[in-house]
Amino acid sequence: MLAKVLIVILIIFAVAMVALYFIGKKMQKKQAEQEAQIEAAKQTVTMLIIDKKKLKLKESGLPAIVLEQTPKYMRRAKFPIVKAKVGPQIMSLICDAAIFDVIPVKKEVKATISGIYITDVKGIRGKLNTAPAKKKGKFKAWVEKMQEKAGAKPLK
Repeated sequence: MLAKVLIVILIIFAVAMVALYFIGKKMQKKQAEQEAQIEAAKQTVTMLIIDKKKLKLKESGLPAIVLEQTPKYMRRAKFPIVKAKVGPQIMSLICDAAIFDVIPVKKEVKATISGIYITDVKGIRGKLNTAPAKKKGKFKAWVEKMQEKAGAKPLK
């Protein structure tokens, strides 16, 4: 009886893993296509950063068509939104999460944008402040301390 239950659970687990594998491959292809489109449409502009916040799409001030095209499950999520003056007009732009902390407020920068998506930022006058390093958790600090005592290489 117990063996049959375990076999059924293993079969369900195997089917789930196969399904996740194929879904993951499909999502990887979609992401690669999107990255290619972003690379094809990118341009460098000079902009003055007015404000940056993490907001829901409804609160962000983005065009209505952006809200319509966003999947329903993503509408409640918060996005890194940057309000910037590009030329004579003020725009709300979506920022890449990896560079959101690096973007300075109330400074002029050269940004690489693709549509309404900021992919890269460089300082015009001087360097940009890098994001402060995140504080390590107690467990990670303890592991590094133990590795140091043992003489092993630290984990990245």
